[in-house]
Amino acid sequence: MSTSVAALRALIQQKFPDATPLTGGAQTTEHVVTGIDELDRILPNGGLPRGRLSVWAPRGGVTAILRAACLTVAHSGERSAWIDGDGTMTGAFWADGPTLLRPTSRVNAMRAAEELLRSGGFSLLILTGCEPQGTETVRLTRAAREGGTALVAIGDHSAMASLRMTSHLLDYHWRRTPFGDPADAESVTVEVHARAVGWNARTDFSLPVMHHELRLSLEPALADRRGLPR
Repeated sequence: MSTSVAALRALIQQKFPDATPLTGGAQTTEHVVTGIDELDRILPNGGLPRGRLSVWAPRGGVTAILRAACLTVAHSGERSAWIDGDGTMTGAFWADGPTLLRPTSRVNAMRAAEELLRSGGFSLLILTGCEPQGTETVRLTRAAREGGTALVAIGDHSAMASLRMTSHLLDYHWRRTPFGDPADAESVTVEVHARAVGWNARTDFSLPVMHHELRLSLEPALADRRGLPR
């Protein structure tokens, strides 16, 4: 084990003293459950595969589903991390959630992902906004196998992925006004398609819609999603 990885493991154990002790990649299960029963039932072995790369095409609902998976991991006593490569996740949305990293560049995002994967300190790592390609995919896949981490990249490049997933929003369920008009969305039905070698399954389920207060000002580290220059 390199000195940097050993130091990172020590820091992880210090920050998460109540989590499952680090075991150098030796995990008790071969999968990470998402906490959504309908989804886990269609995934090979009942969850996201540890030590492998999964690619999720962003067609709707993916952020909410993977955030739920990260929370499930944390509630089970393990650790999860989310690398926000394009700086679009708000701090309020991630309160009490996974460890959120906001790298300042694509290079830093890849370096952070590789180090966290190799450390073996996280059961689940989500990579968004900086989809790995070419040799980056090779390095991250090797690091995930070394650390025993379930790696999920949100994007369309599925080379070397053991599991490929796509989600679509089917329809919303609304709270109605006294006059019968739609007021607030209460839940949404999501369809997920999962594919692997010799594996092809679909399911749909309902997710609650969370309403958050509108930010009055932009957070300094976040991208302006209104399209305005910074």
